[in-house]
Amino acid sequence: MSTTTNQSPKPKLYGKVAIITGGASGIGKATAQLFVDHGAVVVIADIQDELGRQVAESIDVSRCSYVHCDVTKEEQVKFTVEWTVQKYHRLDIMFCNAGICSRPPQTVLELDLSTFDRVLAVNTRGVATCVKHAARVMMEQHVRGSIVCMGSAVAIRGRRRFTDYCMSKHAVLGLVRSASLQLGEHGIRVNCVSPSALATPLSCVASRMEAEELERENETFSSLKGVVLKTRHVADAVLFLASDESEFITGHNLEVDGGFIST
Repeated sequence: MSTTTNQSPKPKLYGKVAIITGGASGIGKATAQLFVDHGAVVVIADIQDELGRQVAESIDVSRCSYVHCDVTKEEQVKFTVEWTVQKYHRLDIMFCNAGICSRPPQTVLELDLSTFDRVLAVNTRGVATCVKHAARVMMEQHVRGSIVCMGSAVAIRGRRRFTDYCMSKHAVLGLVRSASLQLGEHGIRVNCVSPSALATPLSCVASRMEAEELERENETFSSLKGVVLKTRHVADAVLFLASDESEFITGHNLEVDGGFIST
């Protein structure tokens, strides 16, 4: 006579430690909650101190911490990584999510270079800095880590406006493809998640629209009808690339766009 036991599957991120930049709101916040739900310990790195602490407390203070980190300042990124390792003894996942929108929506002919520099400093240089310091620690610890970078549906196509933002996301995709080749020999995977436009606190402020209004506008760009892109959809994609379910995937750009790229 045989017996069976009903064992719950092990959480996808059981025993893993993750840093999420820009984790105090929007996609970062949704991903932080999802990572903890799947067994990870999460460090939220952001410049929104009060909000970041509130999010960490609302998730689970025993499994979620907040650290102030401006990704445009390398010493703060380095400190965040070192603090995480000192507190939790390892780093398995880096989600390079911090980013800003382009304001005003610039064309080439109207390009304000100070705004341009700021967008690239956060969206491109900040991501590169996070990849650099996360990868160094993963290599030192011989961790087969996963680095996920926040791209965009505009990373593989042009736009009539938002030139600086479009350029910044093209650069992220180039970074992912190069870093994945360089870090693969150390067992470190580097991938990209590229959503189409969605309503987050940042995008609502940039567009000067309420969430429902912005969602209705964004829906017109998708060929997939009957569903509206939410932060949870992007978080699910990040979870997949962060977990061992994607252990043979690297250098990949996962488009979460409802067919936007194909239209």
